[in-house]
Amino acid sequence: MKNLLYILLAAATLSLAGCKSAKEARARLYSDYEEAPAPTFVDSLFRDTAMNSADGYLPLTDTVCFGSLPWRDVFVDPYLVDLIETALDKNTNLLLADETIYQAEQGLHVAQLAYLPSVAFSPQGTVASFDFNKATKTYSLPLGASWQIDAFGNLRNARKQAEMSALQARVAKQAVRTSIIANVANLYYNLLTLDEQLRTTRATIEIWKKNVEVLGYMKEAGMTNGAAISQSKANLLSLQAGVPQLESGIAQIENALCYILHEAPHPIARANTFYTGGFPEAFSVGVPLQLLQNRPDVRIAELQMAYAFYGRNKAESAFYPSITLSGSLGWTNSGGLGITNPAKVLASLVGQLTQPIFAKGQLTANLHISESEQRRAQLNFEDALLQAGQEVSNYLAAYQTAIEQAQWYEQQVAQLETARDQTAALFTHGNTTTYLEKLTAEQSLLSAQLSLINAKQARIQAVINLYNALGGGREE
Repeated sequence: MKNLLYILLAAATLSLAGCKSAKEARARLYSDYEEAPAPTFVDSLFRDTAMNSADGYLPLTDTVCFGSLPWRDVFVDPYLVDLIETALDKNTNLLLADETIYQAEQGLHVAQLAYLPSVAFSPQGTVASFDFNKATKTYSLPLGASWQIDAFGNLRNARKQAEMSALQARVAKQAVRTSIIANVANLYYNLLTLDEQLRTTRATIEIWKKNVEVLGYMKEAGMTNGAAISQSKANLLSLQAGVPQLESGIAQIENALCYILHEAPHPIARANTFYTGGFPEAFSVGVPLQLLQNRPDVRIAELQMAYAFYGRNKAESAFYPSITLSGSLGWTNSGGLGITNPAKVLASLVGQLTQPIFAKGQLTANLHISESEQRRAQLNFEDALLQAGQEVSNYLAAYQTAIEQAQWYEQQVAQLETARDQTAALFTHGNTTTYLEKLTAEQSLLSAQLSLINAKQARIQAVINLYNALGGGREE
């Protein structure tokens, strides 16, 4: 068998005469994928929204990446932690991702076993009679084996492609995991926002009920008219009409959270106050190339480049000879010229070398297609990097905007609270203002309070989205 293998390899080498040497071909087709050089734009991938640097970009000296923090260090609300843990344990999409990984690993297992011979047991029996004479019975009990020698990397590159597919499946699960953490956190804080808006609205409704009552007394005393009362009642009804909408929004968000948790709709336990603390005030997003390790879509794009690289090698290997050894060992009572009983040992060994000569252009077309797939993978990788930089820059800008807006709204609320108190004092102790001015001050204060709540929620949402854009929440 060893001599037969040497003969076949020698024939394969001779078949390459006039072309590239077998040694060079094997070295190229057995090469490993090397990371492509970083695109020229990668050093300015993130914009510095605070514009502290001269060129408007975040400095590359940042080494601590916000996306690398464990999710439990980012989200500290105990109710939210419980929700995220439940979602990561029960969410359907995450369980489906596990099944995808399992299937990809099975494909990899098959590719790894392709190096081994295939063995089959194929017994056969025949009963024959000529002109109704005594029947003759023949049988064979062979155990056959076939082994493809991977002389030019066809099996090896197929196995490498299967490895890349399995890695992509694992990274895709990370993308699902990151998305689940971000979605649960966003919905949870949306829920707290609506709770705070509902509390503020209900507290204002109670104030306006008293206002309507006071205006009624003032009308009886001739201090106001029916128009003022009607306007005050209309404002009260407008506030009361907003309560069912807020309650409906709360129920819908609770239902959405239950869906992510893979549970039937039910009320969600949560904090009683709208607490916005626990998040960092400043961020270090890290060197842009760290996204290769953190952000799943960028990592998948790089693995697709590796997959295309091995696909191109596999397409080229089809131009070179394939060597197959097959043999059988067993028993048979058919000796060719006659039937022998008892059966005799049957053994055979066949070596086959196949060198493509003319395949109607299919091999060349496949090679050109695989090279095109490499170029496409490179472009997709660069596009994924640009998209990552765009998203991170957008969320950094949104975070900065929300902080500035919250600061202005806090000052506005403070001023309107002062105006409300002063207007009430002037109305109570003098005649320099009207009750309508007092109502107007309270209405302006409510609007500013709701705007402040929305600004705080926007800040939290920007933090969550930034964490998601940086690929946070990896398995610990």
